[in-house]
Amino acid sequence: MREHVGLMNSAVPWGNEVGFEVTRVEQGHVWGRQPWAENLVGDPDTGVIHGGVITTFLDNLSGMACTAAMTKLRFVATIDLRIDYMRPAEKGLEIIGEAECYRVTKSVCFTRAWAYHETRDRLIATSAGTFAINKPRFGSQSPQGKTQA
Repeated sequence: MREHVGLMNSAVPWGNEVGFEVTRVEQGHVWGRQPWAENLVGDPDTGVIHGGVITTFLDNLSGMACTAAMTKLRFVATIDLRIDYMRPAEKGLEIIGEAECYRVTKSVCFTRAWAYHETRDRLIATSAGTFAINKPRFGSQSPQGKTQA
């Protein structure tokens, strides 16, 4: 799964724009980091990262966890994503994210994710999501690099 980290980092244009980085991939589980940056601040008085950045971070990690849970390479699309904000992110601190895909059906994946500082004891937000599994495109590759018909 380690080889998927680079692929996942390059597959998300938003991630490249804001500095989001996948740091670890396991079967059905993805970790990442979102560095603090001034251009991501939602409230200049507090320096807190905008909630939309955190939502998008968890959405992307969750979708990647779905892809990491499947034996064949499939892309997913968000059907529903619920975010519960526990507290604001702190100025200057990177946000750590973790997402797991805990169930895969024929057409839908189910996820949960967490955004926090340093440890899950410092939760910023949690999410629960459902993702539609897209049908394979002709000539797409499996996670192992084999072409699928």
